[in-house]
Amino acid sequence: MGEKLPAISGQDARKAFERAGFECTRQRGSHMILRHTTPPHRRLVIPDHREIAKGTLRAIIRDAGLTVDEFVELLRG
Repeated sequence: MGEKLPAISGQDARKAFERAGFECTRQRGSHMILRHTTPPHRRLVIPDHREIAKGTLRAIIRDAGLTVDEFVELLRG
């Protein structure tokens, strides 16, 4: 419990969210837009950067309806 948030790239975050049921619908510039495939149809915008700022990543995880611990588990595969 209380897993520390790792420093990850936008591509790594996208892969983890895809494991949670999101799919990348499009990319506009350096931002990837993901949508959840089943209701509720949440939409996430992930920056395609080498490293996502911790606060930004935490906000994206919250928008996805996940906890940090759940997200870290998705990162591990």
